[in-house]
Amino acid sequence: MGNQLQNNRFTAGSLDKLRGGYYTPIDLASWLCQWAIRSQDNRVLEPSCGDGVFLEAAMDRFINLGSSFQAISHSLKGIEINAEEADRARTRLHEKLGIYNSEVVTTSDFFSWWIQNPQPAYDVVIGNPPFIRYQSFPEPHRSLAMEIMVKLGLSPNRLTNIWVPFVVAAVASLRTGGRLALVLPAELLQVSYAAQLRSFLTDRFKRIDIVACNELFFKNAEQEVVLLLADGALPQATEANTCRVTMTEVGTVAQITNFIPELVLADAQPKIIRHDNEKWLKYFLSGSEIAFMRELRDSSSTANLSKYASVNVGVVTGKNEYFVLTSSQVVQLGLEGYTIPLVSRSTHLKGVQIGCIDWKNLSAADDRVHLLHITPTQNGKLNDALLSYIRFGEYNLVNNGYKCSIREPWYSVPSVWAPDGFVFRQIYDFPRMVLNQANATSTDTIHRMTCKIGKPEQVIANTYTWMTAASAEIEGRSYGGGVLELEPKEAERLLMPANLNGAMALEESDHLIRSGRLDDVLEENARIVLRGHMGLSEVECNSLRDIWIKMRDRRMARKRRGRKTPISSNV
Repeated sequence: MGNQLQNNRFTAGSLDKLRGGYYTPIDLASWLCQWAIRSQDNRVLEPSCGDGVFLEAAMDRFINLGSSFQAISHSLKGIEINAEEADRARTRLHEKLGIYNSEVVTTSDFFSWWIQNPQPAYDVVIGNPPFIRYQSFPEPHRSLAMEIMVKLGLSPNRLTNIWVPFVVAAVASLRTGGRLALVLPAELLQVSYAAQLRSFLTDRFKRIDIVACNELFFKNAEQEVVLLLADGALPQATEANTCRVTMTEVGTVAQITNFIPELVLADAQPKIIRHDNEKWLKYFLSGSEIAFMRELRDSSSTANLSKYASVNVGVVTGKNEYFVLTSSQVVQLGLEGYTIPLVSRSTHLKGVQIGCIDWKNLSAADDRVHLLHITPTQNGKLNDALLSYIRFGEYNLVNNGYKCSIREPWYSVPSVWAPDGFVFRQIYDFPRMVLNQANATSTDTIHRMTCKIGKPEQVIANTYTWMTAASAEIEGRSYGGGVLELEPKEAERLLMPANLNGAMALEESDHLIRSGRLDDVLEENARIVLRGHMGLSEVECNSLRDIWIKMRDRRMARKRRGRKTPISSNV
């Protein structure tokens, strides 16, 4: 997220992809420093200082507090891995203070520096840590980062983004009572690899305020970010700590930076947290709404979808352009008998079920709904047309792609099976599930569902409720472009009735949803399922509807400002 990746280990193209070049605006850095720095005596650390924008903001804050220039130069410490950026930060300090103190900014990676220096030593940590995927972070820095996490009681894995150990080490740099003010990806609130960090933070601070904005903080970035303000650092993590967590959301960045922090946070309502893997997305809800959703999850009247079905990823071909074909391509290439029905896009699923006629219509329209599938039995007797197509793939180096190169033979796609139903991976309005009556499979853009208990049509019919929709908004993850994404394990946590006693008939639901009348289905299932079978009151049903709409509309408001997928860059 910061400027920590500007070094010559990466090519220009990969560097742009990794770091993005999105610098924190000075007004935002100043606002964070205004909140974090309370005294002339504070010692301030910026662990990924880049060209020094946070250091400049900290200097301005110290000047406003009456500090001398000489005192300021001894109150700040910036760490920056890239020598050129570190020099820019030193120059910025020199131009601001008239003092060139080369010791203020150290050229080093943060984790090496952290290990070599006594901790804790600071009253304030500020900044915008780098947002880099585990696989893209070079050694030895990655191993050092993971070692620090383990030392502090956490268990990182290969999904851990490098901003996570940055935050962990930053927290461990704070003296008792210290403050943390960071710009972080909104993944903090929602991804599973940050679950340990969420618990770590609530165990180490007396109060945490999270500030979110309906307007993206960085205009040219897709990644949604939040401001993490943590106060009252404790010397070590303890579950006995009672942390006060609040969530504040405003419409525009100016509504944050044009007002003092106390005004922005004035109406923040504290939320009761749990020391478990709960996502913090729910903190956008009111305290009573959070309590209601927790009561439902703990109730004997509800169950997870996993009670009834398992959810798995779709087929990973390694090269959809080669393996996913239209009907005209199948005929032209002579591949009849070597393909099976497929749905490759969510737009192929119009209603609550897809039948053979639906799939044939897609095929007739020349949509890409045929998957090249060569069974072990067929593999020993390939016809000339198929052998020619295989040679065509090898000529175009399809076999050299990673997924193809690790299987034998490379053209035999694994894990091809037809599920009972499909689960949307990317969601716009509602977490749709679709009965598979076409004996089709799907690519990994759509999850596959297999029933364990009950009939597939019964399970799917009972997912069309406000309760399931509300839980999806909490269990999933949203990005800057307004899309909600559900991974298989998240989908399996969706709330369902504990007993499947009936719902609106699937055929009728299918007709209504194809006609754009989803709300009619949800209203009827509120009557049949939520009130009738589960015994919820009308007020409780309306609360579920309002929770779903609030969370849905919040993320969908970002459609006009961002794209639909996240990026792995430094924002």
